[in-house]
Amino acid sequence: MEPVSAFAAYSKCKNAKELNERKRKRNSQKISNQKRKKQKAGKQTEGANLQIQPKEKIKSIKKLNNANNKIKLKGKINDSRNIHKKLKLKIMKKQNKKVKKTKKKSTQITGTILKERVEDSENNSNDINCVSHLNNISNETNEEYHSNGNPIQDSQALFRWILDPIDIETFLSNYWEKTPVYVKRDVHNYYKHIVSTPLLDKMLRTNHILFTKNIDITSYSNGVRETHNPPGRALPSIVWDYYQNKCSVRMLNPQTYIPMIHSLNATLQEFFGCFVGANLYLTPPNSQGFAPHYDDVEAFILQIEGQKRWRLYRPLNKNEYLPRYSSKNFDQSEIGKPILDTIVKAGDLLYLPRGTIHQGMTVDNTHSLHVTLSVYQKNSWTDLLEKVLPQALKEAAENDCRFREGLPLDYLTYVGAAYDASSHKDIFKNRVKNLITLLLEHIDIDNAADLMAKNHIHDFLPPFLFKNERKCTVAEDGEIMTNNGRVQNHAEITPETRIRLLRLHCIRLIKEDTYKVYYSTENSKEFHEYEPQFFEVDEKFILGIKQLINSYPDFISVKEVQIQNEDEKIQIMKDLWEKGLILTEHPLC
Repeated sequence: MEPVSAFAAYSKCKNAKELNERKRKRNSQKISNQKRKKQKAGKQTEGANLQIQPKEKIKSIKKLNNANNKIKLKGKINDSRNIHKKLKLKIMKKQNKKVKKTKKKSTQITGTILKERVEDSENNSNDINCVSHLNNISNETNEEYHSNGNPIQDSQALFRWILDPIDIETFLSNYWEKTPVYVKRDVHNYYKHIVSTPLLDKMLRTNHILFTKNIDITSYSNGVRETHNPPGRALPSIVWDYYQNKCSVRMLNPQTYIPMIHSLNATLQEFFGCFVGANLYLTPPNSQGFAPHYDDVEAFILQIEGQKRWRLYRPLNKNEYLPRYSSKNFDQSEIGKPILDTIVKAGDLLYLPRGTIHQGMTVDNTHSLHVTLSVYQKNSWTDLLEKVLPQALKEAAENDCRFREGLPLDYLTYVGAAYDASSHKDIFKNRVKNLITLLLEHIDIDNAADLMAKNHIHDFLPPFLFKNERKCTVAEDGEIMTNNGRVQNHAEITPETRIRLLRLHCIRLIKEDTYKVYYSTENSKEFHEYEPQFFEVDEKFILGIKQLINSYPDFISVKEVQIQNEDEKIQIMKDLWEKGLILTEHPLC
């Protein structure tokens, strides 16, 4: 049987391009096969209208199934309740008195902001020229730009460039997790160095990209959302054939293959302290790829090419503000009137807090290419408490006999759904409350934070290294092989060598059964391709490891590290250097 095709959904579309006779015959057979295959083996996810082919691992659909099951369990988000009752959209837009000069004047104003920022960065060693940064890595060498020596400030400045003209402090205090933000710039090439449609084509041709694992082919027509992934490799001719027939293309992990997106996400991880993901969306003219829905991440939509009409809606109820799981696909009749209905053009930014229902479609015979950066998935107080409470209960049970006392003999005769309120039930409930109060004495927030960090370390992209950093790390420094099998250079760390951690969040010291250092420098650019990376550390080295962490981002000399034995001190610094966890102030060779 031939691979399943999506063209049955488009044979009646008015806007679909006429297929030549050869394709028409070929696709006619595909359509018949598709219908037979759906009747034989297909199944639909709850409320999603997604066709799933058996024996295929479709991660996005599995997540949606889990979301449908878990969405009923969402708890109340009290902290945001009052804020979101008064949800308002803030459109950061240049205001001009004369309509005829609006576009020209707005461009000039925005250009001035960018120019001032570039000039400021030349005079301020603590800033970063992010436009030059993306310009320089657009040649795919990954390391042409030089870091200013402080990764925290690099990350802050990159985020500031994404938000411009909003400053970070204003964004975090007024908009973060509160309300959508639309930044209209009229600078169409603002994000152009991140990715492009020709680069997407090149990526498909030069890498082994797989349907479902790396790329989805989707459509949304007449209220039905479908995924049309055939098995096997996503070759350009196949992908673009779907695209010409009004299918949207979603790249699930572009950071794995596109250096600019890896640079962007890995640099921002230093600011957010958690994994920064990305999806790349290419939508053909006059079409829509996804049903209305909300996500469980903070989303930053960077419009690269073309334009897209976006409609945003309030969450349906108070329990869907800042959700922990993504929603089902909504019907148009469920979501009410939009709070924003606008055209987002190339160079613009759209920020969506978790729970913002949204849908986007291309209009005016124009395609759309945008990148969605996603952060803060499962990084809430609830997630921290899920780490805190089980450990606290374990600690309490070991150290307080009141937690180990037996339950009343007859408690099942007055506690439960079948029993009304009674004095016995009140006494029982008060006893539980008292134990919970006692439980607070056993809470270990340090351990909980370490467990959260352990998850983040596993999630992280490997750090992006700039040119000057590569020369001071194991990536490029040290021994090299030359002609005739001869090795040149010798990297030697001495007591005078000055070192620091590569990144603040690339390492985490955790006390489990022994002390362990978890690290992300050897992670793959594919999410969770490898198991968590760690090594055990003898307790006599702990002070030195803590010193490296707490002195970041400053350099310290090896002789200052608080490890008594000089030979052991040199050796453990060498071990950290070989794992890419530290860099030296100057190249060793």
